[in-house]
Amino acid sequence: RIRILPGIPQILDDQPHLIQAREIDPEDLLTRKAVKISLKESLSYVRGKRVLVTGAGGSIGSELCRQLLSGGAERLYLFGHGENSIYEITRELRLLQEEGVGEKVDVVPVIGELQDRDFMFYILNRLKAQVVFHAAAHKHVPMLEANSVEAVKNNVFGTRNVVEASIQAGVSRFVFISTDKAVNPSSVYGASKLLAEEIVLKAGKNGAQYLVVRFGNVLGSRGSIVPLFRRQILKGGPVTLTHPEASRFFMTIPEAVSLVLKAGGVGDGGELYLLDMGKPIKIKELAEQMIRFYGY
Repeated sequence: RIRILPGIPQILDDQPHLIQAREIDPEDLLTRKAVKISLKESLSYVRGKRVLVTGAGGSIGSELCRQLLSGGAERLYLFGHGENSIYEITRELRLLQEEGVGEKVDVVPVIGELQDRDFMFYILNRLKAQVVFHAAAHKHVPMLEANSVEAVKNNVFGTRNVVEASIQAGVSRFVFISTDKAVNPSSVYGASKLLAEEIVLKAGKNGAQYLVVRFGNVLGSRGSIVPLFRRQILKGGPVTLTHPEASRFFMTIPEAVSLVLKAGGVGDGGELYLLDMGKPIKIKELAEQMIRFYGY
C-alpha cells in the first residue's frame, strides 16, 4: 500500500504530521503543474443568482457544486435522476457549509429525468433558475456503442429538453459541458455530444448567453482510466491498453471545473470554448507510472 508523503512546501509551511500522508491523487499523475484559478473573480456572475446544475451527483457535476459554494449564489439546485448520488452531494455540501466552507447558499436537491420533456418545462418554470450548468450525460464510450438509442435519447433529446425549457423559463446563462470526443466523432458518444453542442450553440445565436465548453479526459472521473488501472493493478494485473502509442490530454476534475466556471463568466452566447490541457500524455506511460506508485 503506497502513501504519498507531504511535499517540501507543505513541510516548510504547515508543520506536517504523518497523518498528512495520503493516497495517490490524480494530480500526482499529471506531468505539469495543475492550473489554479481565483474563484472569487471567476464566479462574480453567479452572485445573488439561482443556479441549477444538471448531473449534480456525477464527478464533474458534484465538483461544480463544491466550487459554486464560493460564488455567493442565492440558491443552488442539484438536479439528477439518481436519488443516492443527489443525497450524497447534498449532504456533503451542507457539511462543508457547517464547517465554514464557501458562502451562505440554499442547497436544494431536485430529482428528475432530462428525457421527460413535460417535467423539464415544469421544473425550470418553478425553480426560476437564472444560470444553468448542464453536466448530465451518459459518458461511457463502449457502453454507448452497445446502447446507441439511449445515448441519443439522453445526450441529444435530453439536452434539447433542458435547453428549450431554459429558454422558455428565461434562463439568462447556460453552460454546456462537452468533450473533445465531439471533434470528428468516431463513437456514438462523441456524435451524440456534437449534436447536443449544435442545439446549445443554435440557442446562443438568438442573443442569449448559451455556450459550450469542451475538454478531454478527466483524471479520476467516473469511467476514467485511472480507477480502472487502479483496480487492475490491485488485482495483480494485467493492465490493459487499447494501443501502446495511444495518448490523451488529461486534466484533474477541479482544474476542468474551475476552467468551465471561468469560461461561463467570460463567454458570449453561441460560442464554443476548448480548454488548453497542456501536452498529451501517453496512456502506456501513465499505466507504468501508476504501477510504480503501487510498488510493482
